Amino acid sequence: MPPTDEPSAAELIAAEVRGTPPAEVPGRMCATAVRLLPVAGASASLRGEGVPVRLCASGDRASYLAEIQASLGTGPCVTAVEVGAPVLACDLASAADARRWPFFAQQATAAGVRAVYALPLGTGDACLGTLDLYRNSPGNLSAPQLRTARLVAGVITAALMALPRRAGAWLDEVAGDHDEVYRAVGMIMAQLRIGADEALARLRADAFVRGRTVQDAAREVLTHRRHFGRGPA
Repeated sequence: MPPTDEPSAAELIAAEVRGTPPAEVPGRMCATAVRLLPVAGASASLRGEGVPVRLCASGDRASYLAEIQASLGTGPCVTAVEVGAPVLACDLASAADARRWPFFAQQATAAGVRAVYALPLGTGDACLGTLDLYRNSPGNLSAPQLRTARLVAGVITAALMALPRRAGAWLDEVAGDHDEVYRAVGMIMAQLRIGADEALARLRADAFVRGRTVQDAAREVLTHRRHFGRGPA
């Protein structure tokens, strides 16, 4: 069972990050969140220009759900970045949450996830990204659990702000994935003579229809295995 005592949670978090290089903190905090809270997985994503960029995840399913939100451009983590506040989707099978994010809710519930809690990473009006927590059963976080989740998000924020720009191999890899998407968007803009927003929407739609992530679809465009010019793509 996750610990419910807040001082104990704070002590565990402090022990996990003590002496840890900032680049390793987000991954450790995702794993720690799963230990401390009634959730089955956690991921952290950076805010991108239209596409959230996954930093780390506690496991394959959490990674998959982060990629789904990036590919669809919709979901609790996308909304949390937009509003700059926590977004708690307590039951993705319910009418309210399913209506708010219909495509993401369908994909998440198919993967066995019923609740998602997204917390912004950042300070004040500057949102760097989100910490996303995934739960197999519907339900809310209690006030102490939400405070613990905020503490985890705060530690990740502090680690990100302590890094020099593009520091660490893991951040270089993340930046590379993001760059691939926007190079593919540029190619689609040229092929169809459309704007960036529409080109990104076309790429996302293509990825969704074919059951791919937006990064996978982008690589196919860059390697000329997928074309958005005249005739079938």
